[in-house]
Parts: sequence; C-alpha cells; structure tokens
Amino acid sequence: MSAPATLTRVITTASPVRLPELLPRRLPTTRGEFAVLDVPPTAGVPVRGTVLLLPGYTGSKEDFTLVLEPLAARGYRAVAVDGRGQHASDGPADDESAYAQDELAKDVLAQARAFDAPVHLVGHSMGGQIARAAVLLDHSPFRSLTLVSSGAARVSASQEQRITLLRDALAVMSMQECWEAILAMGPPEEVGGPVRGIGGPEQLRERWLSTKPAQLLATGRQLCAEPDRVAELAALPLPFHVLSGSHDDAWPVPGLDAMARRLTARRTVVDGAGHSPAADRPAPTARALADFFDTVPA
Repeated sequence: MSAPATLTRVITTASPVRLPELLPRRLPTTRGEFAVLDVPPTAGVPVRGTVLLLPGYTGSKEDFTLVLEPLAARGYRAVAVDGRGQHASDGPADDESAYAQDELAKDVLAQARAFDAPVHLVGHSMGGQIARAAVLLDHSPFRSLTLVSSGAARVSASQEQRITLLRDALAVMSMQECWEAILAMGPPEEVGGPVRGIGGPEQLRERWLSTKPAQLLATGRQLCAEPDRVAELAALPLPFHVLSGSHDDAWPVPGLDAMARRLTARRTVVDGAGHSPAADRPAPTARALADFFDTVPA
C-alpha cells in the first residue's frame, strides 16, 4: 500500500495583488533561445533558489505573472518560460514532430541547465506532463517538482472533447478564424477567455496568434493520450508537490488527491480556484509554492 500524502492544506485567505509590468527577455540554452519572464529575488531578502515555471496548453509565461513577484519576495528567482512554439518562443508552424513530448522535455532540461544550480520545477496542466517527462529523463537538474492542476494520465472526457474540437478547427481554419470561433463558442479550460485570462482581450488574442498551430495540434494529442507514469515518477529521489484549485474539470480533484498519495507528495488545494490557481488565486498559490520550496533541503 502506498504511503499517505502529507495532509491536504486548504487555503482560504487571499490578499490583493497588483498586475506588475514585467519585460520578457531571452534565455539562451543549448537547444535555442526561449522567451521568459525573469524576476530576481527581492533586494535584501536571503536568496533561496530558482523556480522554473512551465505553462499549460494554449497558455504562456504570462499565466504566472501574478505569482512571480510574491515568489521573489520569499527569496526565489522566479522564471516563467514559453515553451517551443508557444507565444514568444519560436518553433516550426507545421512540423508536429518538433513538439513530441520527448523533444519538449529535452527543452526543459536545457532550460534548467542554463542556471547555476538545480531548480525547483513547476508545471501547470500540460506543462506538468512535460515537466514530468523531463524529470523522468534526468532528475539531476531539479530540486523538486510541483504539478499544478496536472493529473496522472490523460485529461477528462469533457476536456478531451474540447481539445478535439479545437484540433478539428485548426485543421480547416486559420489561427485568426479559430480565435473568432473561440470567442463565439467558449474556449477550452486553459484559454480562459478575455475575462479570466491574464491581460486584456488584445493581449490574449496576440498570444493565440503567435502560438504555432503544430504546437497546439501535437500537444493536444498528447493530452488526450498521456499514459499513467506516476509509479515511475514516485521512484525518483525528489520531493513532490501536487497543487490545484478546489474544482477542476480537466483532471478532477479526487484524482489529483489520489495521485498525491501515490507520490507521497505534499498536497495543496487552493480554495476558490479552478484550473488555473496562479491566475485565479495568485497570493495563496504563491505562498503555497514558496512554503513547499522552503522545506526542500539546499
């Protein structure tokens, strides 16, 4: 029988946060350059490490905007990255092979190795599955792994239907035509729409149009076919953290609870948040992340 996960911590308080103005930069790696938002530890705060954050399907580094400065205030260099072909990071428009999960995982390894010491790795949704694949290839560049709203295997049936609709639309429509259909019909969970996303309608539209169609097609297929690799992950000598909102239709919360138990992971549920806790409840999400990182030995 698996050892129990640490006790679920339900966070119910939040504090107001402002929308910071963060300028992206390029992170050079052995596998090319990637667009990042990079916030150093706050001046005068003891430096505690680096956090690398991977966004989800149809997302971007901006999804973490509201948690970067709170992490920096706790002493962590917080780096959110656009993956290959995702928003401001370049990639082929039509070659889906470039976005095979193994290729994306190798990108993450290269990103982590661009820093001086092992990093805390955080992956949201699809980013969590890519993060898992990277750790399974080589866990040495990482101090810990946090899976945010990212489950043990494929997405739920309802989310799979949404992704399939999007993939079908991309096969016959331009990105602009798809965006117009998204606004008219309702987006997949992670798109969030112009009301729930980080930034206004024009920023979200620009992000969508700059993402490569092949990236969306390839990663959408991965989300609908991902196998359960939790046993492989649990065998690694890393601290694990499973964080989610109190409701999630991509991977239901009971399944995330069960995955945490299998990983003997710290488990955090952010009260009042949905599939994107960093956007829905950034203050308690950032606090939960930093609290976990603080427990990991240097």
